Amino acid sequence: MIFNTGAALLDAIVLAVVSKEPEGTYGYKITQDVRSVLDVSESTLYPVLRRLQKDDCLETYDMAHAGRNRRYYKLTEKGAAQLNLYKIEWINYSSKITRMFEGGI
Repeated sequence: MIFNTGAALLDAIVLAVVSKEPEGTYGYKITQDVRSVLDVSESTLYPVLRRLQKDDCLETYDMAHAGRNRRYYKLTEKGAAQLNLYKIEWINYSSKITRMFEGGI
């Protein structure tokens, strides 16, 4: 993609991915899901996960899997509210851009 992905958009995408799994999902799966729509590295996404956790938008828990601990991320109430705000903002933003591309203002 030739457009830059800002921090807010990346936060919104990560929250959207995590919200799809009510019981939470693990870091590697989050990175794979995000990478299916954006060209970003794992080294970019893990700081996003830590920041969202620090901001109380995500909570974590560990669970054993194949002899190892796997860290799961789950949306908090604050995270769900933030995701809803991002959705509203995205609809407004993308519709304005689309209108511009189509010749409107």
